[in-house]
Amino acid sequence: MSVSRPARCLFSHPPIPTVRPRVRCRNFHTSPNLCERRRPRFPNIKAADMGLVDKPMPPPQELFRAYSEEEKALLAKKYTPEQIRAIEAGEAAIRPEDLDRQGVVRTDAGTLPYLDDFRHYRNVVDKRPQDETPEDPNTRFMTEEELGRSFSDYFHKLDKENPPPVRKPPQAGDQQFNPTRLNLLRADYEAPSYMGTNGPLPAGQSLLAPALPKDFSLDDTPAVKKEAAQEEDDENARDQLGVYKQLRKQTGLTMDDIMKLRVKTLVINYVTNQTRLGKIQSVLVLAIAGNGNGRLGVGQAKGQEMENTLNLARIAAIRNMQPVPRYEDRTVYGEVEGKVSAVKVQLMARPPGFGLRCQHIIFEMARAAGIHDLAARVPRSRNKMNTVKAAYQALMKQRIPDEVARGLGKKLVDVRKVYYGGRV
Repeated sequence: MSVSRPARCLFSHPPIPTVRPRVRCRNFHTSPNLCERRRPRFPNIKAADMGLVDKPMPPPQELFRAYSEEEKALLAKKYTPEQIRAIEAGEAAIRPEDLDRQGVVRTDAGTLPYLDDFRHYRNVVDKRPQDETPEDPNTRFMTEEELGRSFSDYFHKLDKENPPPVRKPPQAGDQQFNPTRLNLLRADYEAPSYMGTNGPLPAGQSLLAPALPKDFSLDDTPAVKKEAAQEEDDENARDQLGVYKQLRKQTGLTMDDIMKLRVKTLVINYVTNQTRLGKIQSVLVLAIAGNGNGRLGVGQAKGQEMENTLNLARIAAIRNMQPVPRYEDRTVYGEVEGKVSAVKVQLMARPPGFGLRCQHIIFEMARAAGIHDLAARVPRSRNKMNTVKAAYQALMKQRIPDEVARGLGKKLVDVRKVYYGGRV
């Protein structure tokens, strides 16, 4: 049996569509959509128009003056024509941009405290120059008479050059010999003690290895003694309890230097030890110290009195200060890690103006060391004492450009641009 299809009504409504029209949805945030944002009130200004971009430097021929005829004549006395042409070619190949980026005076902790042009010989810093005079085969030690005569002659020579500030007039029965301690020390050290073929040899020539250089200064004069005593009295007046007295003697720091350091107590732990006499309480303190310019130290002390323990921890931190490598005197070299027990600290270099974005313990350590741009993570345990030790370990194990160059077997100039952007 077949079922007939019903007839369609002429007045029936069209079917309702199943697809809804698209409605613009908006995310739930405060920022307006791109089409609703206002246009900037002021047009964009290029950095070159504001003077923020350095102008191209002139060529070396315009930046450096040429040699005069007098200077060329002086160079010709010391160098051959081929060497002079090599010098001129080397100076012409120098790029002024490299001098502008790399020819800066370093201010980190590893630099010398003076600018040396290497024209003068320094006994302590420089290597002792070799004596080019030929060895005398007849060199021998002086006898006692020759030693006495040599010492007497050299002392009278020094006495004439540097007479004592106050010489008493000779009295009846007094000797004319009125020595000074400075001249006696110099004569004992500098008087000739070896005899050669043509007479006494200078103090620098001997059969033995050269001794360590000595510094003879006028520290034994009454005026200098009085000034030193006055300075020590002032230092003791500022440190009445004598907390830093031994530290000043050991390190040579003054109270001004100690007060300028950034000393911070980071960890204080109270410990109770059960003994047969009962519970004995003690305190464990961890402190840091830095000069804000590339030096940082960590000190730890334990005791029963809080004030004494704090002072001991701070003194230990000042005594343990060591130089911290800093890239451009503001951040660390690349990414470094430190691990102590279950604590792991990751330090990452950041561009200028980034700031110190890390927890407060690492923040205080970076500020004391003079680091201004740094990011740090402590992904695992966050024990305070181990965090300080791990961060200090990470700062000390940085790979500086010298180590990278030695490890790769290259020169320092080859790794500057690759690893540190050329500003090292």
